[in-house]
Amino acid sequence: MTDEQRMESLASLFSYLLIQTSGDVEEALEWLRNLAQEYGIFDENLSIEDLIDKLKEMGIIEEAKDVRILTTKGVQRIRQDALREIFTSLRKGGIGYHETPQTGTGVDRLSETKKWTIGDTPTNIDLTSTLTNAFKRDGIDDFSLKEEDLEVYETEHMTSCATVLMLDISHSMILYGEDRITPAKQVALALSELIMQKYPKDYLALVVFGDDAKLVSLAELPFLSVGPYHTNTRAGLQLARNLLRRRRTVNKQIFMVTDGKPSAIFDTNGRLYKNSFGLDPRIVNKTLDEAVACRREKITISTFMVARDPYLINFIQELTKANHGRAYYSQLQNLGEFIFIDYIRNRRKKFGTV
Repeated sequence: MTDEQRMESLASLFSYLLIQTSGDVEEALEWLRNLAQEYGIFDENLSIEDLIDKLKEMGIIEEAKDVRILTTKGVQRIRQDALREIFTSLRKGGIGYHETPQTGTGVDRLSETKKWTIGDTPTNIDLTSTLTNAFKRDGIDDFSLKEEDLEVYETEHMTSCATVLMLDISHSMILYGEDRITPAKQVALALSELIMQKYPKDYLALVVFGDDAKLVSLAELPFLSVGPYHTNTRAGLQLARNLLRRRRTVNKQIFMVTDGKPSAIFDTNGRLYKNSFGLDPRIVNKTLDEAVACRREKITISTFMVARDPYLINFIQELTKANHGRAYYSQLQNLGEFIFIDYIRNRRKKFGTV
């Protein structure tokens, strides 16, 4: 690679390390130094100091009281790199736009054509097919254009969608020697960038859940970390449902990324009731009640399991049945593919805002 290509590649690697270090620039640079020492990433033509200077020049990091910190532009770069990484890993043809199977009066033009009808947009007229029809009828010498000659390109009906992405930040997401939170954050970053770039009318909210659930801004996403928490799935679903209730969008959905069974709920007095052993009926039943409430409000829950704990699988089967939703077991490296393809698929069910 050229020095410029190497610099760009290293900047992307730095973005990924920032996701793992929850936005800690100094720690990410230290990891990069360790990688450089082991794999010989830098040489006399390109040093880590050159990279740091370039990151400052690009506005990704800045100095604040002798400490390097991530900038707003740096957060955007992390989202862009995450999106690029997810897209390059997708199977060819596995991802597309927000089309429905039906054709309509949308904005995306297809290659197929149809006869013109009243209401079709004039700018979608296929000039070549239209003229060919006229020539076939009367020939070049007696050229005339009639309504039946007109052909227009088909267009795809675009729908709007409201999505809440629920991320499990319980302690198990970093247990057992496997980092599950980093791929989950990377996918969330990529999905948010996709929506902001291509589908700005779509609604995306991020809810994290451990002992409790809270709404966090997309700007906070790179800085999220797990804590010594149990898994209060019910609280996460409640918050997600309340957020979606306010949206007028036809298609409403919850994407839940988790690696553990529910192990906590709040009782009627607001106290946290916890039980990490097995499937506690008191916790499970309350959580399933919330899944049913989502179903009644036409909110589909898609669960992406990043573990194969039998208790988790048993619970997710019950939750999926209660909600009439979907469940996927995903290897961490394929999590993005599952979520992105399901995001597109879920938007095809109903007509929404064009």
